[in-house]
Amino acid sequence: MKAGAGLVSALALFLLMGAVSTQRPRPKKPTRRPATTRKPSVPKPAAPAQPEPQEPTDFPPPILGPPSMYPDCPRECFCSPSYPNSLNCENRNIRVIPVIPFRTHYLYLQNNYISEVTEGAFVNATEVRWVNLANNRIHRINKQVFEKIPALLYLYAQGNQLKEVPSGLPATLEQLRLSRNRISRIPAGAFNKMGNLTLLDLYNNQLSDSDLGRNTFKDLTSLMQLNLARNILKKMPAGIPSGIIQLFLDRNSIDDIPKDYFKDFSHLAFVRLNHNQLSDKGLPKAVFNISSLLDLQLSHNQLASVPLFNGHLEHLHLNHNSIESINGTVICPFSLQADLTDYSVVPRLRYLRLDGNHLSPPIPLDVIMCFRHLRSIVF
Repeated sequence: MKAGAGLVSALALFLLMGAVSTQRPRPKKPTRRPATTRKPSVPKPAAPAQPEPQEPTDFPPPILGPPSMYPDCPRECFCSPSYPNSLNCENRNIRVIPVIPFRTHYLYLQNNYISEVTEGAFVNATEVRWVNLANNRIHRINKQVFEKIPALLYLYAQGNQLKEVPSGLPATLEQLRLSRNRISRIPAGAFNKMGNLTLLDLYNNQLSDSDLGRNTFKDLTSLMQLNLARNILKKMPAGIPSGIIQLFLDRNSIDDIPKDYFKDFSHLAFVRLNHNQLSDKGLPKAVFNISSLLDLQLSHNQLASVPLFNGHLEHLHLNHNSIESINGTVICPFSLQADLTDYSVVPRLRYLRLDGNHLSPPIPLDVIMCFRHLRSIVF
């Protein structure tokens, strides 16, 4: 029995070892996926380009008001029932002038972003008398605009980007304000037949002597005020109408005044030549001896002496020059030995400014004796 049991155990052990020896090892699974063939990439269609904004992004949006009781009132403007002939479009951030109603006499477009003035907006606005375009970005005013508004009286276009005086200005115009632009050219005939113009303001532009010909102002027979201050003039402008009352030439580079420059001016009352380069050499002795002159301003120049002036002068500004002495006997418009009881012949000077010179107090007695109407002396 024992021998049989051992035989059976040996047989079982043999069979078990054979099964183990015939079993094949299983292949290990790969740790990475086999490379697969990629499909060729197809480019996606480009997104449509975004259109450029119609308005510069630094401009605020236009301000639109509520509907008006007037059906012809543009939404960009305000039409007051109290002033039915006025169209108020100022401070509305508008870029383009809306169509102007026929009933408009007074048009306010200041303080906007308008870059060009075209005739389309004025197709029905034949009754306009007053246009204010100040403080925009206007670089051109089309000539045809003034054909639509032939009865225009006042045009204010200061604080823009104009490079020349607009052409085609109507003959009816009475005031033209073009200060604080970039004007360096006045086209020939720009002021032709403008005999009604009383005020011409060209302050703070880029006008030089060559831009002001002898005939530039020839037709301005009614002109009373001409402002050419803060330009680049080196000479006194030629051809100024003889009826001028106020002539402003401050902040140029003028160093000389011709001897008879003012002799034909019969109404000239105010002359301003502050901040120029005038010296005694450039001033003829009696150039300012004008009976109509009331206010003479020569501050911030290079004068070494007080120029002679007429007894009718009331205000004299000579501050910030190089004056070292003042002789009342020399500058007095009449003789100190004359009848001082006749106040009609006593000089009318009331205000004298001499600060910023090389003078030392006191004020000479002969100055006090001559100018008996003096009320204020800045010394």
